[in-house]
Amino acid sequence: MHAYPSRINVPLRIFLSTITIAACLQTALAEAAAEVNFIKSESFADMPFSHSGRDDVLKELLQHFEKLAAKLPSGQTLKVDVNDIDLAGRIEPNQIGLSLDTRILRGSADWPSMKFSYSVASQGKVLKSGVANVSDMNYLRRFNRYSANEPLRYEKKMLDDWYSNEVNMAAGQ
Repeated sequence: MHAYPSRINVPLRIFLSTITIAACLQTALAEAAAEVNFIKSESFADMPFSHSGRDDVLKELLQHFEKLAAKLPSGQTLKVDVNDIDLAGRIEPNQIGLSLDTRILRGSADWPSMKFSYSVASQGKVLKSGVANVSDMNYLRRFNRYSANEPLRYEKKMLDDWYSNEVNMAAGQ
């Protein structure tokens, strides 16, 4: 048998503690859930041209709705059916053959908007439901806590505002 110095055990303890904390957070987040459906996403008003770009947008929005749902009281579920997405700015197809599209933000008639229906339920009982047609015409002129590197930072800010105004009040937070 080899005796390992105690300094090797310290990172292992930190690693195991990190796993334990992550598992506890995952359990806590599981108490409030999100169910998000993108209805006919191929016909959304404004999406990247590439399939991977479209998938990235849908993944980012799904994760953001999940993050918002995690703020709900334990046992509540946020269900969202997204019917249309118009991202901030306009996409300019890449002219040099790369797979990346360029999104130009001008702050004029290119604001982000989304149309979706939603419900907040607890134990099968709907607490709040509605149809949302959210947009942010001043997206470039307002404070945005998301960094410039954050994907869909304007759309996330818009959804945060919707959540604060509509869902937080319904959930009694």
